[in-house]
Amino acid sequence: MNLFDVYSLYDIEPVRGLGNHVYTADGTEYLDLYGGHAVISIGHAHHTYVTAIADQVSKLGFYSNSVQNSLQQKLADRLGRLSGYNDYALFLCNSGAEANENAMKLASFHTGKSKILAFDKAFHGRTSGAVAATDNPKIQSPFNSTENVEFAPLNDIEAVEAKLSTGEFAGVIIEGIQGVAGIRMVDDSFLRKLRELCTKYGVVLILDEIQSGYGRTGRFFAHQYAGVRPDIITCAKGIANGFPMGAIIISPEIKPVKGMLGTTFGGSHLACAAAIAVLDVMETENMVSNAAAVGEYLLEELNDLAATHPEVIEVRGRGLMIGIEIKGSAPELRKRLLFDKHIFTGGAGEHTVRLLPPLSLPRSHAKRFIEAFKEVLDSKED
Repeated sequence: MNLFDVYSLYDIEPVRGLGNHVYTADGTEYLDLYGGHAVISIGHAHHTYVTAIADQVSKLGFYSNSVQNSLQQKLADRLGRLSGYNDYALFLCNSGAEANENAMKLASFHTGKSKILAFDKAFHGRTSGAVAATDNPKIQSPFNSTENVEFAPLNDIEAVEAKLSTGEFAGVIIEGIQGVAGIRMVDDSFLRKLRELCTKYGVVLILDEIQSGYGRTGRFFAHQYAGVRPDIITCAKGIANGFPMGAIIISPEIKPVKGMLGTTFGGSHLACAAAIAVLDVMETENMVSNAAAVGEYLLEELNDLAATHPEVIEVRGRGLMIGIEIKGSAPELRKRLLFDKHIFTGGAGEHTVRLLPPLSLPRSHAKRFIEAFKEVLDSKED
């Protein structure tokens, strides 16, 4: 049997990782500034994380949600305290797409309405409801109905109010920062006005923090820069450092009903142990503040580089979620960084390089990237 050939693969196979690096079988070291697509939050093979998973799987890896699982409440308590959402409730699932599906379903249950408002160039996942709220027809099949989803231009509050004032919408879903679109920033003032409009028209505000959350931007959630409190927050990616997990954080105004949501694997003993270990490490090693400080350094250095290299069009981002838009081919530049400089980076379309490293990234590794990026740009100009 062959693998279903849907991925474009680099001819490199990491077989182990440690901290901010991954290694191939022959021992070649690569600096990881991609984090497996923002998933590796606390670094590869962190001893606290490894110990927690090994200890838990030796006891009980899984049982269904038909019985008590105190690890779920322990995770909820820890997450509430560190994120600032102690008064909210937690529902655990398996992925970001599933988290967004459940969030939109909850909005519809809560309001009794069917429509969702999303934004141009948004990405919310590949399952049926999530892909309908994703502004990319290339990944929508004829099966994926978009009749209950409408889109508005990002940062255009007048266009949003024109939609919401019709009274047809159950919820608005918006990313803290648009990642797949190339690190497109949501204006803080826009987000504050969006919160006001959702309250005014009785619409549930859903913040998709799957890529931008969990400390990545230098705050626990990206929307906290704007000082707003959403009705629902969705999480995944860095929540369990590579163990598949998703979550929705739900306002106390939205009341649960038995059987409203459900999952087979979500919130398993092993997943919770992994997620608790992530929060332990994030707190004890001050990783959110590290993301803010090292991210600020990277943004300053990259903007300085852009001032002397016309190849760089714009640098965008917060913390360790950074997009570098260039005039030429971003995929080609990323290949040169990978094969010539042994640095993994991410991409977004044809012209944007994305940096999504572990939150543990030290300034020395950030400096190595800046030097390598400059060398690649300089050699291309020659």
